[in-house]
Amino acid sequence: MPKSTSGGLPNLSRRDEWRKVLDAEVERWSAKSYEEIIFALRDHQAYEVEVDAQKYRVEVEVLEITEKYLQVVVAVDDGSLPASVLPLSRSFFCRV
Repeated sequence: MPKSTSGGLPNLSRRDEWRKVLDAEVERWSAKSYEEIIFALRDHQAYEVEVDAQKYRVEVEVLEITEKYLQVVVAVDDGSLPASVLPLSRSFFCRV
């Protein structure tokens, strides 16, 4: 499988693999309560998950905290350069 397209960006199939991991991690984090997220994300979270013998780097961070909601971003890549310079990410809101 080719690892990049012209310009050094990851090809679609690689990003599709990242998307599967991103979807699972967003689902996992968005299922948590406001309080659980605040507690877990006191500091920026970065960790690895393994799916089908492939390791992926996941980063989770609070973007915004208000009295009514949190905005959280989850980013995923596979740690390879230059593809991982542009991780796949998604944000979600968690209401109080």
